[in-house]
Amino acid sequence: MTEWFHAAVLGLVQGLTEFLPVSSSAHLRVFSALVGWEDPGAAFTAVTQLGTESAVLIYFRRDIAAIIGAWTAALFKPERRSDPNARLGWFVILGTLPIGIIGAAFQDTIETSLRDLRVIGTTLILFGLILAVADRTRAVRNARPISELTFSHAIGYGLAQSLALIPGVSRSGGTISAGLFLGYSREAAARYSFLLAIPAVLASGTLELFKIGEGPAPAWGPTMFATVIAFVVGYAAIAWFLKYISSHSFMPFVVYRVILGAVIMGLVTANVLAPDAGAVK
Repeated sequence: MTEWFHAAVLGLVQGLTEFLPVSSSAHLRVFSALVGWEDPGAAFTAVTQLGTESAVLIYFRRDIAAIIGAWTAALFKPERRSDPNARLGWFVILGTLPIGIIGAAFQDTIETSLRDLRVIGTTLILFGLILAVADRTRAVRNARPISELTFSHAIGYGLAQSLALIPGVSRSGGTISAGLFLGYSREAAARYSFLLAIPAVLASGTLELFKIGEGPAPAWGPTMFATVIAFVVGYAAIAWFLKYISSHSFMPFVVYRVILGAVIMGLVTANVLAPDAGAVK
């Protein structure tokens, strides 16, 4: 029963934080350490992300259908290749390559040493400040719509997404920051960030399914329960977040990240928390 309760709470944390630029993987790791629970591990994180990514598939179903339809048509009809949605399909594929290559090459490091609380505290602060600078940079430029995405910008987005392999960076935070630096509007940067994440998250979650029940990962039942909770909460979080950023800056998230990172570093420095607290030895 305890394992089901833990999984439910962590599923709630995943759903609340996946789409906000605050790093869901960091929150799962830090929350577990603070309450004295065992780190659920990278497999649990990746599988519960299937729940939040399902929310993306439903929320953006019209955008996704348009992109897939245009991309497929362009394969057989040369005149359709200039369609913005067809180009967007290629850009999503292109932008997914960096995280796939880097994730495969450094999988062991990502699942072990990078889950150190000192790493997480540092990345929360550092990339929070980067988001602040990016948001300020966007404020003094003309905002690009996503239809103006280019080949080089797609690569930039993809490299930014690959940084999310480090807990504390945040997939949405990293890619949104890249979009803001490139001059895209907050809404455009966020929407493309969500679309870009689909192939990588689905692939990662599917591969990690085979690790459920091994090591620190909870058993199948609790994990699937957490995934369903993450889906429901994640869907609401997407709707709220896109509405919020249409008229607000990212500064509240920046302040939150810096405070949380500083608290983590302070607790570790004061020996209240061990850097590997909750981690499986």
